[in-house]
Amino acid sequence: MLRSLAAIVVGAALVLTAACAHSRASGPDDPHRVLDYAGAQRHYLIHRPAGSPQGRLAAVLVFHGGGGSAGYMANKSGFDRLADANGFIAVYPEGIGRSWNDGRGADTRAGAADVDDVGFVSALIDHLVAADEVDPARVYATGMSNGGMFTQHLGCHLSAKLAAIAPVAGPLPAADETNCALAHPLPVLEIHGTADPIVPYEGGVVRVTSGNHGRTGTGPVLSVAATQQLWRGKNGCPPPNASELPARGDDGTSVKIETALCPDDVGVVLYTVTNGGHTWPGGEQYLPKALVGAVSRQFDASEIIWQFFAAH
Repeated sequence: MLRSLAAIVVGAALVLTAACAHSRASGPDDPHRVLDYAGAQRHYLIHRPAGSPQGRLAAVLVFHGGGGSAGYMANKSGFDRLADANGFIAVYPEGIGRSWNDGRGADTRAGAADVDDVGFVSALIDHLVAADEVDPARVYATGMSNGGMFTQHLGCHLSAKLAAIAPVAGPLPAADETNCALAHPLPVLEIHGTADPIVPYEGGVVRVTSGNHGRTGTGPVLSVAATQQLWRGKNGCPPPNASELPARGDDGTSVKIETALCPDDVGVVLYTVTNGGHTWPGGEQYLPKALVGAVSRQFDASEIIWQFFAAH
């Protein structure tokens, strides 16, 4: 039975990688760009809003998960649609080895290779400001899983160039707990399911990683509660107020919202999806529930994330 279970877990990892392993190419509205950084060609997709609004625009950086791609996030996250409706630029960076160096070391291929992904993102932001008329005061970051953990990592190490972050299914890597320094107060919106079978809501090691062929990782993440406590502490926030999101049908999930209203109009907000899996709320059920858990239909994560960014 144990051998069978291990085979299922490894198989799930391979299926997850295959499901996310789309090519870099996306639609004609998302041109593929290359940025030379640290002796390597780094790739990203960019979507400018329809109608070409005048002046400097906000930019949302959307980071794929382990085994994923920029094209997958562009096709599935819904940020192109939101960019057109709200006049911002959506940017989808591509990781090395379909992964990000999120601070957990060899648990990802990029981490094992010690890729300077923070430096790449910093250079990408500078390039977007110089070449694409992005407003340097309105650059935001979001992502899921390895991309969510990397978003947290960026919050600790690149806050000077970010206006707010919104990680999904990716708490703060434990290695960042003692060396997380903010250049300014940083608004944080976090979304995580309590029944996530891959990145535990209660913290610990990630159970399927992009760098170790489906085995359990070694670099732990903080619990969601500890992650929120860290961000509230960094921003000087009071204890949060709790509320429940009104139900939108019965899909087996419900949503608790904890909101800390901090000095300087900074918000630290948590959406806890009870019975939610390793999924993007409002997105697709990209693998069976038995492997990744349920997708909540109680809210659209992309819309909530943009609303949070727009308020900061």
